[in-house]
Amino acid sequence: MEQYILKTNPDGSVITVHDVQMVLLDMLKDIDALCQKNSIPYFLNGGSALGAVRHGGFIPWDDDADISMMKDDYYRFQEVLKDQLDPEKYCYQCWESDDRYNVLIPGMKIRRKGTYLKEVNTLLSNRCTGYEGCDGIFVDVFVYDYVTPMRWKDLPPRIADQLLMVPEIISDNLFHHNARGIKSLIIKNARDYGERCRRENSEYIGFDLTWVWKSPLHPFIFRYDDIYPVQYVPFEDTRLPIAANPHEYLCTAIAPSYMTLPPEDKRMAKHIVDIRI
Repeated sequence: MEQYILKTNPDGSVITVHDVQMVLLDMLKDIDALCQKNSIPYFLNGGSALGAVRHGGFIPWDDDADISMMKDDYYRFQEVLKDQLDPEKYCYQCWESDDRYNVLIPGMKIRRKGTYLKEVNTLLSNRCTGYEGCDGIFVDVFVYDYVTPMRWKDLPPRIADQLLMVPEIISDNLFHHNARGIKSLIIKNARDYGERCRRENSEYIGFDLTWVWKSPLHPFIFRYDDIYPVQYVPFEDTRLPIAANPHEYLCTAIAPSYMTLPPEDKRMAKHIVDIRI
């Protein structure tokens, strides 16, 4: 198996993508145990889902792990973490627990204490610092909510959060100011939109509107029945959940050609600047 080296230590030892993946796998097992114990459905997102389908585990050069859950389940998950997450092993960061958190990144990061990871990230630096584990290796938790495929209803609130992104980023990066008011507006707009779509009995779901890193003209939208109920499939030495219809999910989330391996020169880790395990 090819080694994807992330860092060479002063003593000549190396830290590889596989080393990081083994930490992430342990984290995913613990998260899965909490979710199963508390009946919280979730599923592997993006590249993690692709790895499950195409590789039976991690993509060999992938250096992160992503999961997703519906917004109502996400709020229940927060309550579970308050009482049941092992405080010796983990901490978690989200807007609801720390208003320094940047609402434009995935809804939550669950971090492993005793590790360190610096992301490839210039615009959305981690401001949740000053305590043990604050910069540890993490699993991203993305929030899904109800959406509508009708563009005339979907586009205005989606563009609103795109516009609010600009002063939020300027405030955070240029003035190092915690723009709580702007963040609150971004969150409220996303929640209100999702709630409207839920009341209208929408059959579609997607990333909640705080995820602004996709063209508003081509958002991630999935049929609810293509995601739920989730199914457990082999993942490394365990089983983890993916979408009910992984082909439809991956055609949208990745590309219709998702089973085709990228060229060798594109097979590289892309999220980590520095790492300690």
